[in-house]
Amino acid sequence: MAVKKFIPYAPVGSDWSDKERLKRVSDHFEFMNRRRSLREFSSEPVDRSIIEYIIRTAGTAPSGAHKQPWSFCAVSDPAIKSEIRKQAEEEEYENYHGRMSDEWLHDLEVFDTDWHKPFLEEAPWLIVIFKKAYDIDKEGKKKNYYVNESVGIAVGMLISAIHHAGLVALTHTPSPMNFLSDILSRPENERPFLLMPVGYPAQNAQVPDLKRKSVEEIAQFYG
Repeated sequence: MAVKKFIPYAPVGSDWSDKERLKRVSDHFEFMNRRRSLREFSSEPVDRSIIEYIIRTAGTAPSGAHKQPWSFCAVSDPAIKSEIRKQAEEEEYENYHGRMSDEWLHDLEVFDTDWHKPFLEEAPWLIVIFKKAYDIDKEGKKKNYYVNESVGIAVGMLISAIHHAGLVALTHTPSPMNFLSDILSRPENERPFLLMPVGYPAQNAQVPDLKRKSVEEIAQFYG
């Protein structure tokens, strides 16, 4: 039987007024609303300690039964990035030449993108997120719970931390992504979840002129 151990919770903002809370949350929204996904990266290096803290922030995410079923592989080695780009472009070529439906290709037109992915080498860092389908210890396999949900939350916190650091990123999914497991020699219990180039924006970088849905379109309030 598991030993139950609890410690006092240290609340944050318990002395804040509603006015201060509103100011903080509205300021945070305005800051996060400036976040954009980029495909044009500067080659300017980013200090490893910054990436480490970004990953540590993602690791504070909640997870099913506190299993923390994630691994973050941070890649700056040019040779590894080159190999990732090579194999990602092979998969993307197949996607753009038969795997994707006409509707999918039409929806991608606004991004003016194709199977070429130079950002996989241009960005100073690639963070490859793996989900742990199960854990392994000396006794064998151990079940993880709500793996996709847990890793998805952690990725959201990762993206927020990247933006907070004044960096940019792109959520990239060159499906299928099994080649990432081979290149990075990941264990059998890990599955590639997301490939994310991270760095500074290229000079004069541009993004599509897109609008986010309003709160009226994404939320319903009851009561």
